[in-house]
Amino acid sequence: MDQAPGSPDQSRAAHGLPSCYRHPGRETGISCTRCERPICPECMVSASVGFQCPECVRAGSGTGHTAAASAPRTIAGATLTSGDPRLVTKILLGINLLVFFAALSSKSLVNQLDLIGLAINPQTVQVVGVADGEWYRLVTAMFLHQEIWHIAFNMLGLWWLGGPLEAALGRARYLALYLISGLAGSAMTYLLAAPNQPSLGASGAIFGLLGATVVLMRRLNYDLRPVIALLALNLLFTFTWSGIAWQAHVGGLIAGTVIAFGMVHAPRERRALVQYGTCAVVLLAVIVTVVLRTLSLS
Repeated sequence: MDQAPGSPDQSRAAHGLPSCYRHPGRETGISCTRCERPICPECMVSASVGFQCPECVRAGSGTGHTAAASAPRTIAGATLTSGDPRLVTKILLGINLLVFFAALSSKSLVNQLDLIGLAINPQTVQVVGVADGEWYRLVTAMFLHQEIWHIAFNMLGLWWLGGPLEAALGRARYLALYLISGLAGSAMTYLLAAPNQPSLGASGAIFGLLGATVVLMRRLNYDLRPVIALLALNLLFTFTWSGIAWQAHVGGLIAGTVIAFGMVHAPRERRALVQYGTCAVVLLAVIVTVVLRTLSLS
């Protein structure tokens, strides 16, 4: 719940960075360029120079201070929304949970939705897989989990990383980041894993969010050490634990990092072109990868 405005001194954390004046538990290194109060990514509004807090934007919207003040936007250029700041994150989490519970009651559903390049279904003795035209598996596998620990880790990552990114990027850009990162993870798994090796999980998309978080925190001049440590730990698990599709993790991480860089570093005058172009280039690379792999398995 939003708190009453306070002075920078009152909102400063005792041990280091100040806390957002509207969200006291969130440390930040960014201040409003007009009132100089500290603001977090959810509260910052892009201005002609730096960022402003929502109250300064509202105060200046009727006085013609800046174009940004009359059209409040996030760091990525998205229009600020007054609804639930985690709406898309909650929807994605709900879809993952629904598919998980559906898969618990139907083993055949897992076989129909998981990511597999090319194999023989032992039950029906039929050829299955992406190379046989079942491209939908590249998408459905992103929402499919079998083990409780698997979905628990992925959904915790989605909740922790997704909220701040959704607030900073806006709903549409955040959703594009999630889906394309997941597709990139599926494409790299399809390319590098054995054709008959099944794969499933939202890990590619989650690693995309992790890469995007690094880019966003660097853009906001935050302390990168915590998120870099988290990334290193996850990569350690990726390459040391058995049964993990490391290809999905790496593919999602690369895609998420590239997309986020294009979104938060796009110049204001060509912002939409750069952002849409970055997403299109990454998506095109995914399509080309899938097509080439399919041709090699034909």
